[in-house]
Amino acid sequence: MSLVADVHVRRGAFDLRLDLRVDAGEVVAVLGPNGAGKSTLLHTLAGLIPLSEGKVTLDDQVLEDSASGLYLAPEERPLGVVFQDYLLFPHMTVLDNVAFGPRSRGKSGNEARRVARDWLERVGIAEKVDARPAELSGGQAQRVALARALAVGPRLLLLDEPLSALDVTSRAETRRTLRQHLEGFAGVRLLVTHDPLEAMLLANRIVVVEDGRMVQAGSPTEIAEKPRSRYVADLVGVNLFRGRAADDHVELFDGALLTVPGAGSGDVFAVIHPRAVALHRRAPEGTPRNVWRGQIAGIDIEGPRVRIRVAGAIPVVAEITPAAAAELQLTPGVEVWVSIKATEITAYPT
Repeated sequence: MSLVADVHVRRGAFDLRLDLRVDAGEVVAVLGPNGAGKSTLLHTLAGLIPLSEGKVTLDDQVLEDSASGLYLAPEERPLGVVFQDYLLFPHMTVLDNVAFGPRSRGKSGNEARRVARDWLERVGIAEKVDARPAELSGGQAQRVALARALAVGPRLLLLDEPLSALDVTSRAETRRTLRQHLEGFAGVRLLVTHDPLEAMLLANRIVVVEDGRMVQAGSPTEIAEKPRSRYVADLVGVNLFRGRAADDHVELFDGALLTVPGAGSGDVFAVIHPRAVALHRRAPEGTPRNVWRGQIAGIDIEGPRVRIRVAGAIPVVAEITPAAAAELQLTPGVEVWVSIKATEITAYPT
């Protein structure tokens, strides 16, 4: 079982072009900033936005093909959708909300309600069958929306920012519940999100989309270890540079030079973890191979660490302890020396 989608959608000045394959047994997260095209992709797969060009196939069933003009309406597609704001019918009870899908697919009222009760039991909210959506917490509404999507017996499950409407307190618990039900779903699973934690914890493969194009795809570990765009580097909290490698050096495109053992040759990315960046108030002693002067551009406290943004020949972010920041008396505008061991820099082809 698999979803194969060649998607090209033009909407005004925005242009989305993606080739995507999702197999049963994997959870794929489409990750990207606001406006990247994530929701456009999901709505296209659901049949809510028509293709400008391309083809969408689920198993051997063609859902849409621009070349032949074939198009299945949303209600004809074997899929379930959990929308960002859940879109529960406010005038219906929880039971009737979940039973709506099975009834629209031809089941009798009694059978639809039996299926609905079963799914509400599975997602742990059976006690709310007679409640209206307005009486539910955010986490409860998310579970009802998931039950409604699964009650139709879909072969494809689409989730659009499934946790974004929740507060921080309920998000972690609901994430655990959602992961459990995703693991138990036998069909094709695709979620779109701008939250890297959500993607890392729920998916076993991540597709990164920026400006309507795929920029990277891989496992969460691969994405974190080898980011291929500044957006991804910022998400995983590392410094990312592009340049041209020759022997043990990488010349960045602005002319600055990094010493990187085994850098290879040709265009490369160079990654430096902020914890590998050492800061000094005077020129460091010894023989570090990457040293330059800079100026503190900003300071952010994140839990037990302090992230220091340093402007200079090579702008970089360092991560140190609060005690080290206090000892160095770091404040915006202060001049510092930056040093990075050559062995702490990772280079890989672009």
